[in-house]
Amino acid sequence: MKLEEAIHEKYKCVKCSGNICYIKEVAMTGTGLSKLFDIQHNHYLFVSCQNCGYVEVYNPRVLEGKSRGQLGSVLDILFG
Repeated sequence: MKLEEAIHEKYKCVKCSGNICYIKEVAMTGTGLSKLFDIQHNHYLFVSCQNCGYVEVYNPRVLEGKSRGQLGSVLDILFG
């Protein structure tokens, strides 16, 4: 299961308890040479509630670094 699919399946908004979300991957530069040369090596997932608009930011490298069983546990902790 892809990370985005897993988030959609487990998502629950912490503010309004909505269960439908929109996911956008965003790339950003870092500091130093990467900023100077506009190298966007930092990737994040912005997960926003479609009901109230509340946004949470996740590092996909951290979530994908977990094994399949652990990923489910991490998502359960994040989304209840």
